[in-house]
Amino acid sequence: MDVSFVGTPPIQDLLDRVAGVSSPEGDPRLKAIVRDLIESIMTVIVRHDIGEDEVWGAVSYLQKSAGEFGLLMPGTGIEHFLDLLMDAKDAEAGRTGGTPRTIEGPLYVENAPLVDNDANLTSDPDDTDTLYMTGRVRGPDGEAVENVILHVWHADSKGFYSHFDPTHEQTPFNNRRRIRLGADGRYAFHSKMPNGYSVPPGGASDTLMKALGRHGNRPAHVHFFVEAPGYRQLTTQINFGDDPFAADDFAFGTREGLLPVPNRQGDTAHIAFDFELQRADEKADETFSTRERLVVA
Repeated sequence: MDVSFVGTPPIQDLLDRVAGVSSPEGDPRLKAIVRDLIESIMTVIVRHDIGEDEVWGAVSYLQKSAGEFGLLMPGTGIEHFLDLLMDAKDAEAGRTGGTPRTIEGPLYVENAPLVDNDANLTSDPDDTDTLYMTGRVRGPDGEAVENVILHVWHADSKGFYSHFDPTHEQTPFNNRRRIRLGADGRYAFHSKMPNGYSVPPGGASDTLMKALGRHGNRPAHVHFFVEAPGYRQLTTQINFGDDPFAADDFAFGTREGLLPVPNRQGDTAHIAFDFELQRADEKADETFSTRERLVVA
């Protein structure tokens, strides 16, 4: 069957009815989006001659994978695509410079302890090396950014995040802090070295990766939100440049400029990394996206 079938009057009429085109009620923007989305799905079904069993198999997969949508978004490249799209919009608007943005991932937790500089992120015993990170937060002209809140979170040496640890052994907010910086924009913290992780074995993400001939591994990395009055909020992360998965991150979080190699000495590792923020054009630029995040009192 040729994909022109989707353009026939009966199918086009069906799409109009699905999207409520003739109804004066509802959101016109949502109507247009839903119509285009459903039409795209129909086109894919016809183009690849997807049968009824395959369609319902996909529905079953999606129903079972609801708990892993946060992993499927980066694993399918959609979260990285959003970063690339925002980069392109910035370029069109003449916005340049700044530390590259990259994916947030699904494992941020709100209300981490707010602490002063030179913070220890790790609350639990962890028999591994100690990571030290230092650097500065600067503006586009090299100025020190004042009143910065640096959000930091990462996994433990097993690759597990507090609040998402399947062993339930970590205390709340282990390896999670919000650090209040001084007027010089300098930051410093230490923690126990994180390890990379794999998607849950046998889960929805693992099933899809194997079907695509891919793996579900991430390199060791550290996540950041950087916020300060007058500057655009930055969502980014560093991947350890010496990790074997740094060049093959299943979540596509690796970006040029975000691959420092830890200076490993004995039982310690040191990373020096500076952040550069862009100035905010409006108040909304300073705020976080409205995606749903885990909230813990």
